[in-house]
Amino acid sequence: MSPELLPPTGRRRFLKGAAGALAVPAAATLVGALAEPARADEGGLPDFAPIPAASVGPTPNKDGYYVGQIAGNLYWVTDSYYQSMFLTTTRGVVLVDAPPTIGHNLLRAIDDITRANGRPSKVTHLVYSHSHADHIGAAGLFGTDVVRISHAATAGLLARAADPNRPLPTVTFHDKYQLKVGGETLRLAYHGPNHSPDNIFIHAPEYATLMLVDVLYPGWVPFKGLAVSQDIPDWIKAQSIAMDYPWQTFVGGHLGRLGVRSDGALQIQYMDDLEASTRSAIASVDPSPFFDKYGAQGNSWAVFKTFLDAVADAAAAPVAAKYTGVLAAADVFTQDNAWALLESLRIDAGVLGPFGVRP
Repeated sequence: MSPELLPPTGRRRFLKGAAGALAVPAAATLVGALAEPARADEGGLPDFAPIPAASVGPTPNKDGYYVGQIAGNLYWVTDSYYQSMFLTTTRGVVLVDAPPTIGHNLLRAIDDITRANGRPSKVTHLVYSHSHADHIGAAGLFGTDVVRISHAATAGLLARAADPNRPLPTVTFHDKYQLKVGGETLRLAYHGPNHSPDNIFIHAPEYATLMLVDVLYPGWVPFKGLAVSQDIPDWIKAQSIAMDYPWQTFVGGHLGRLGVRSDGALQIQYMDDLEASTRSAIASVDPSPFFDKYGAQGNSWAVFKTFLDAVADAAAAPVAAKYTGVLAAADVFTQDNAWALLESLRIDAGVLGPFGVRP
């Protein structure tokens, strides 16, 4: 397949339009108001709570991207859905992740910056945060002579995927790796599995910036199912590990704005509240109606589904109410997040509720 990864015209129009739509509430930051609520369309799509103005990032340009300086020679790019980060050096550009929704706009963003600062625009090094295609699926845009760096586990996952849009890394590491290029430094570290088995921490110490993808979501609740994470206990632990780093600016890989330390503290508080509420719901929701109806029918899966859904609903309700207007999309994903946490508490922590040891 061609490394050009040219997106279909319709998809490009959609992404540009959607990015613009997401950015509309940014003007509300000037007055501290909430964004206007969405209207249901003729198809009956649901309405959700307004997005807090503080959760909205800068407005993408007409091409559907925003590029901005973090500090010094460190920059970030977003389309309001995904994020990438790059360093301009005296030898070329070090890029971290290549989300396909940003795609060719990564090249445009890099050109914008390097034309202004006079540094080389060629991407010489590409760091993979982890193997997932939604974060590195445009890696093929940067040719075959780029140095691609990842955790060793990423190499194995990409070899299995055999995706030409995600070329295999040329340099791998197990615990730590210090990348020095053209007077700039990134420190890469692996602290164990979290969102995925291979997800790494990317620290730019000179610029007090940490990039960690799919763990902290500044201004928003985590994506569905606690970021569809493969190891929920270690995903939760990774939030505290991130806070142990001496950063002032956080790049989370998603959505439209950067993070500050209070964002990390707020998400940890959200997760603490969600866990407390989920534990309470496991203990308080009566399983009898579910066993009585579906057990009599011999439908074991219906017992599990309806009981676990009821627990997740009960757990999510007070948390969504507390954080609506504080964290964006609290009403969108808190029930899904409660369900994922409930399953983790059952299978990882042994909080089995009515499915415990039979007397």
